[in-house]
Amino acid sequence: MEPALILPPVRDERWDLAKQMGVDKAVVHTLEIGDNSRPWRYEELLDLTQRFSDYGLDVEVIEGCVPISDDTRLGRAGRDEEIERFKRYLRHLGELDVPVVAYDWMAGKRWARTSTAIPTRGGSLTTGYDHDLMRDAPDQKLAPVEADELWAGLEHFLNEVVPIAEEADVKLALHPDDPPLGNIRGVDRIVTSIENYERIMNLYDSEYNGITFCQGNFAAMGADVPRTIRRFGDRINFVHFRDVEGNAERFIETWHDNGPTDMLACIEAYRDVGFEGPARPDHVPTMTGEDNDNPGYMTLGRLYAMGYMKGLLEQTAE
Repeated sequence: MEPALILPPVRDERWDLAKQMGVDKAVVHTLEIGDNSRPWRYEELLDLTQRFSDYGLDVEVIEGCVPISDDTRLGRAGRDEEIERFKRYLRHLGELDVPVVAYDWMAGKRWARTSTAIPTRGGSLTTGYDHDLMRDAPDQKLAPVEADELWAGLEHFLNEVVPIAEEADVKLALHPDDPPLGNIRGVDRIVTSIENYERIMNLYDSEYNGITFCQGNFAAMGADVPRTIRRFGDRINFVHFRDVEGNAERFIETWHDNGPTDMLACIEAYRDVGFEGPARPDHVPTMTGEDNDNPGYMTLGRLYAMGYMKGLLEQTAE
């Protein structure tokens, strides 16, 4: 396992903090770039990756910054053009030695929370979701969306792009729907269960058609997380190290050392299946002195979570 951190595309103190913690693997995420400036052209990606490289950091994952939209997810007009652009994107990443692309298949509203400032340990703030607050909410603008549309769109996408991913040696890592519910405000969701992941893996049988193993989402599905790590084995291409208390309909994010999941057993499971890819701490509480302007992604909690994760790795080292 390679500990990694989300880092902004331009150097700031977080790059320095990563290096001071002994972390030299970077994850570039939409949350740090902004939805309107996703780099996908070769020159943009070259500039991005070289900035990190010049500082001694490797871009291991590009996450969320993918050049597709709901037109591709739902098989609508514009899909073919987006998929051709995605193929070029994969080839560019292969040429620049970026080994993983993390993406999702959530149409409309994607990452959903109903609270972003729930007091938790020591007065820190965390995020949560309560589906009761969504039951009577108006439908999303995109609604209605049926699961069959998403399944058909995903099968077509994988058949088109996985062969290119294999050629480029860039692994795809599909993130669970967050929260893993079958429908939110009139829009179905399909990446919501172990069984559906099995189906997705079988749509195109290749290690390049893999998983972003977001532990918190699998916990919210009711899964035994270490057992599920062993179940998917070499289809895990990227890890989000996090935990939640509750279930898909109602949960809160926990401190990484204070949730119901046996995190040491998770690390042991990754070792048992031979996972050597990138893993980053995810959805951290906001700590004293921070503004909570990016809930779940503030800096101090990430530093704490990284130290905890590295400690577990050291404890399980052979």
